[in-house]
Amino acid sequence: MGNRESNTLQPERGAPGSRSMRLPRLIAAVGLRLPQFPHSVALAVGLNLALRPHLTADTVELLRGRPICIRVEDAGIDFYVRLGDRGFVPLYAEAKPDVVFAACAYDFYLMARRLEDPDTLFFNRRLKIQGDTELGLVVKNALDAVDWLALPGPLRAVFERASGVLSALRRGERRPPG
Repeated sequence: MGNRESNTLQPERGAPGSRSMRLPRLIAAVGLRLPQFPHSVALAVGLNLALRPHLTADTVELLRGRPICIRVEDAGIDFYVRLGDRGFVPLYAEAKPDVVFAACAYDFYLMARRLEDPDTLFFNRRLKIQGDTELGLVVKNALDAVDWLALPGPLRAVFERASGVLSALRRGERRPPG
């Protein structure tokens, strides 16, 4: 536990030229043991506020009823949602997703801040998309269209807090800000 590196983001191994950083393994070990449903509830609320109002009718039809999983690999967290008649709803992990998006927390952060393009991350094997290819492209394009920095009130605060934590860990600080 005295090793300072175990408390900071680690360079990702295996992806040539990767600038990606990964959370310490301890976080994933804890994340895997936590109930996943609350994460899915939070994501569904966020998507309803940030994404749902901007979806075209065609996109809504393609997404409706299709289970989607977003996996934050280094945090040990899986988010399961689907678009229902009234918006995005959380799903339990038992739902078999039609598409799975997987990346480390830092890469999702880079995409949200528009510091890295999802296509670049995909071709560098840092963003993995498994399952229905057409649905994957629709979801990727919809998520990429969200201006995560213009989120309403509490969602923006959550996003900014997460950004601060990742930045602090990247700098090697033992305690995140706040």
